[in-house]
Amino acid sequence: MTTPKPDITQSTRFAKTRAAHRDETAEDYVEAIAQLIQQSGTARISTLAKCMGVSHVTVTRIIDRLARQGLVTKEPRKPIHLTPKGQAVATQSQARHEIVLAFLLALGIDNTQAQIDAEGIEHHTSQQTLQALKQLTQKLNTK
Repeated sequence: MTTPKPDITQSTRFAKTRAAHRDETAEDYVEAIAQLIQQSGTARISTLAKCMGVSHVTVTRIIDRLARQGLVTKEPRKPIHLTPKGQAVATQSQARHEIVLAFLLALGIDNTQAQIDAEGIEHHTSQQTLQALKQLTQKLNTK
């Protein structure tokens, strides 16, 4: 019996998915921080915990990690701020979300479900696919 040769394409797919999962939390948090700052002027650990539906401790650990990655700045008992790098990630994540959401809505998915689905899909979609979704959405909306 021969051992099957590893499928390079398959391993590449799995690596891409693992990378997307790794980046997903950071993208979600910087996007939420940007939205909180836009809505209320500040983002704090307690507000972020409510927004994300997790504990204060979980948010604190994630914010510490985001600070090490250079995405946020933080001080004890002070609001969280996005660095220029963090703002760029938030802007890019929000743009991906809007493209996927618009596509799902153009397909006739109800808004609530489209929001939920877009939240997951946005992290696993290439620029090429996003561009195609954007073009198809425009076609669907002009019919």
